[in-house]
Amino acid sequence: MFRARQSGIRRPAPLTRRALLVLPAGWLLAAPRADAATRVGFADLLNPDNDFTETARRNAGQEVEMRGYMAPPLKSEINFFVLTKTPAAICPFCDSAAAWPNDIVMVQTARPVRAVDYDLLIRVVGFLEIGEATDAATGFVSRVRVRDAAFKKA
Repeated sequence: MFRARQSGIRRPAPLTRRALLVLPAGWLLAAPRADAATRVGFADLLNPDNDFTETARRNAGQEVEMRGYMAPPLKSEINFFVLTKTPAAICPFCDSAAAWPNDIVMVQTARPVRAVDYDLLIRVVGFLEIGEATDAATGFVSRVRVRDAAFKKA
């Protein structure tokens, strides 16, 4: 695969169709990024006793990917929303952490975004935070958050 040049320096031979045929299978496929977000589901966050799972603890502070539905927000341009396991026609805001359902997650976006239809499956990528917290701007109480998030249609 290398050719000797007259100067004595070896340089790679051009990649030909024949050379492509003898490459090991999968060589041209992109390998997964080492820093790719870990996919986490709603069931991976809380135990039946409403305590955090080992998966949630292990991934706290790490970049994660979640799939779900955007609950209808209070206005069309937002910098946070509630991600639900199933489509919800109304926003499932909670008045306390004790009432926190195990199938919703607060998503704080990196910049303001436009709301999407509540029945559109979306993919959210951001940093997982666990533990009770009250958002200063909204008063929203949450136990699980994905911060600095971005989303797109799944």
